[in-house]
Amino acid sequence: MDLHTFFMAHPAAALAFSGGADSSYLLYAAKKCGADVKAYYVKTAFQPAFELRDARELAASAGASMTVIDLDVLGDGIIAQNPPDRCYFCKKAIAGAIAGRAAQDGYSVIIDGTNASDDAGDRAGTRAIREMGVLSPLRECGLTKDAIRALSKEAGLKTWDKPAYSCLATRIPAGRAITAELLQKVEKAEDMLFSMGFTDFRVRVYGGAARLQLPARQYAAALEKRGEILACLKKHFDAVLLDLEAR
Repeated sequence: MDLHTFFMAHPAAALAFSGGADSSYLLYAAKKCGADVKAYYVKTAFQPAFELRDARELAASAGASMTVIDLDVLGDGIIAQNPPDRCYFCKKAIAGAIAGRAAQDGYSVIIDGTNASDDAGDRAGTRAIREMGVLSPLRECGLTKDAIRALSKEAGLKTWDKPAYSCLATRIPAGRAITAELLQKVEKAEDMLFSMGFTDFRVRVYGGAARLQLPARQYAAALEKRGEILACLKKHFDAVLLDLEAR
């Protein structure tokens, strides 16, 4: 099956839209296939501000309308407690929020950007969207991450080489309670590193310290900017550590 065949069978759908490479290509392909697809962005404390800005811009460039849904994930005690399967409960809450709003707008089919490279297995998030009846056209059509990037480049989408960006909650080790204050510290630290020219990295919480995970090619730059990094990140963390296991 290809995407044209999928959208022939599902001519109207609500898309869980993040503005990443996968969901952006899926939105582009859906519009190209003539499908009636509306984007839904769920705004939570787990998404940095730049993701919403990107999503708005990308939806507009695709000629699609986008609805922003505010969801208080930290108001859910299970999610805030951050158990190992937190993603299951979070994904379920997000899918439920989209389904409820989409139904009001007349959409009964929910799709997402899961691709054929994503490990299906029994991952918590995958299990949640499967239970919620969310369809994953890219996976169903056998489109891998590399294929999506190539197709996106061919289509002129600026997301073709956009690094994958997991939610801020993934920076906090399982079992440690997630608070708005802790998430804000991580977001500010990552914003500072972005402003210094670093890309495709993570700032993970390690006790009271920030543990930096950078691509190996950026180690030299990190050492050159050591003083600047320390000055910025120690505003929010007691210590700054460099993880030598490269991303």
